[in-house]
Amino acid sequence: MTTTGTVRLAAVVYDAGFKIDDFLGRIAGRLRADRTNLAWVLQENARDDTGVCSAMTLVDLGSQRRFRISQDLGTQAEGCRLDAQGLAEIGALLDRPLGRDVELLMLNRFGTAEGGGLRSAFVRAMEARVPVLTAVRPPYIEAWSKFHGRLAVDLATDPDAVLAWCRVSVGELRAARRSEMSPTG
Repeated sequence: MTTTGTVRLAAVVYDAGFKIDDFLGRIAGRLRADRTNLAWVLQENARDDTGVCSAMTLVDLGSQRRFRISQDLGTQAEGCRLDAQGLAEIGALLDRPLGRDVELLMLNRFGTAEGGGLRSAFVRAMEARVPVLTAVRPPYIEAWSKFHGRLAVDLATDPDAVLAWCRVSVGELRAARRSEMSPTG
């Protein structure tokens, strides 16, 4: 992967059972309160009465539009619950050009698909020097490391550390943009 300029890429490393979607949702809320312009998607999972995930939705951080990415196959179903139409809509969202005002991109998980399917979205963001925050579980750390080639940092599930990384990254991006716009820059 070839990029120019400063690359800001980080992943929150979390174990199975940790409520990463809720964690990243709280991080996004705090960043919005800081007036950070966010883009990309975070996942929300609805649970049924037994605590089982019954519906998966991705939320566009820019528009707050929701995309259902799961289908109800019934309680006895063993097949994949992912909804192809919802995934196609999200793919189109992630393929659109980044707005000049975007300051931080969040994608709730890096898994085997992101190593291939969303690779171009990550690369575009990195080439635009827009910081990217994602999350990764231990089974995918090797794929994550191979993908970023030592360009990323791993963060603990500590909200203060994650917010600090985000705020520094956004601050550096804002400073670089101001410098580019100045007559002497």
